[in-house]
Amino acid sequence: MGMTGMAYRIRPDADFTEEFRSVATEQLEHAVTILDERPDGAHEAIHSFRKNLKRLRSLYRLVSREVPDFQAHENARLRDAARSLSAIRDAAALIGTAQYLRQTARDEEESEALGRIVTILEGRRDWMMEAERGLEERLTETTGILKEATTALDTASFDGSHRKNARMLAKSWRRTARKAKAALVACHGDASADDFHELRKRTYDYRLYHALLRDVWPGAMKAKRDAAKELVEDLGHIHDLAVLSELVEAEPQLFTRNDDLAHLLDAIIFRQQEDRRQALVKAEAVFADDPDEEAQRIELLWLAVAN
Repeated sequence: MGMTGMAYRIRPDADFTEEFRSVATEQLEHAVTILDERPDGAHEAIHSFRKNLKRLRSLYRLVSREVPDFQAHENARLRDAARSLSAIRDAAALIGTAQYLRQTARDEEESEALGRIVTILEGRRDWMMEAERGLEERLTETTGILKEATTALDTASFDGSHRKNARMLAKSWRRTARKAKAALVACHGDASADDFHELRKRTYDYRLYHALLRDVWPGAMKAKRDAAKELVEDLGHIHDLAVLSELVEAEPQLFTRNDDLAHLLDAIIFRQQEDRRQALVKAEAVFADDPDEEAQRIELLWLAVAN
């Protein structure tokens, strides 16, 4: 969506409070519009709205040192709003995961079994949509919450100097890069799905920080952002595979043919190992730089643009 293109950036030579509020307002207004109008149906609207909320939560984490109460309150508000609309979206995402497994099936038998699994998951989604009587109400409720979040932006202001803002951004950058590195270390060896999920969340912040602050060094920021975006997508597949195996444990009665279920679990395990291995290679490259040096560079570049 072109939406992220121009809008999601903070210009170092402009007033920080105005830039911050303008980026946030644009994301919130877009989310409200998409939930109201739903040009591609409720599913796509929810998917799109959740992306807006992720961008907002990354933006708020970037400034959390300066406005801790605002960040804590708004992060909780947005997280709950996204969660209340996630069940149907997740049901749709599971279908995509099974299709992904089918595309990468290793033989005809596995492919046919996964085809039947896709059909089962489609049935589950349709059944859930039938049962979602309150969806309209919830969409309206969510729009109300987003409008409250827009009003709350008036309480976030940054009266510090250009130098103080530069230091705040550098510290947030360093903290996120360090957390990502720690997560990456945890993902080597005997890693859990949670370790990879943590790496995905921190990579997402890292990618969005490159977008937000791109004006300080556009060329280098773009290359790193693209690499991080690809890594986020790979880690997304890995997360989806974990969610699919959780579903198998939670709702085994869905899968009536035992041999199909065996094929599904085999495919998940194989794909997960392959994808994890590839993601770790990419992650080593994305997080190759030293967090302290990167943060220092951000601070110096921000200061170099005097306002």
